[in-house]
Amino acid sequence: MKADSATIKKRYNRIAPYFEGIEAVMEGLFFRNWRKKLWEKVDGHHVLEVGVGTGKNFDYYPPQARITAIDFSEQMLEQAKRKKERKNIAVDLDLMDVQSLAYASNSFDTVIASFVFCSVPLPSKGLKELYRVCKPGGQIVLLEHVISANPLIASVMNFINPLVVGLVGANINRNTVKTARSCGFSSVRVDERSSDIIKLIEIRK
Repeated sequence: MKADSATIKKRYNRIAPYFEGIEAVMEGLFFRNWRKKLWEKVDGHHVLEVGVGTGKNFDYYPPQARITAIDFSEQMLEQAKRKKERKNIAVDLDLMDVQSLAYASNSFDTVIASFVFCSVPLPSKGLKELYRVCKPGGQIVLLEHVISANPLIASVMNFINPLVVGLVGANINRNTVKTARSCGFSSVRVDERSSDIIKLIEIRK
């Protein structure tokens, strides 16, 4: 049975105070460099960050951009607000679900997300919302962990996925590239530096 938004939100609310500590090792070894690559892709002035979490991307925000950031977890957003004040980051923070965005169509030059669509109950619905709020010709850039192309590794990921979802609400066996290609975008490409299970995905409306 798939977890719904309310269930996943409760899990993220529960782990929010400990989230950065939980991911500290992976962040230092792998994710930090990927986040830098992700934010180097930003194009245009008005940027929407989906799934801001505790504000792990704050250090990579381009100084010239106007940035709006959302999360559907109240407690994760509270952590982000504290970090915003501590680091004096210029960002507008909103409580919102990517599956139902309150923004007008064609609002943002770039929409960006890191390790978010593993937790969205209906990823195609969320991606179509990003399509809607992105300006014509604008871009969506995603950093996502996805299921391996290696059948043996993929079988292990599928086997342990229910446990991971139960603990933190994140699926480790999603095929986000394939899902994005079914959502009507003009182009979906994977950065050549991507690994087997971590993909930097560049999308154009």
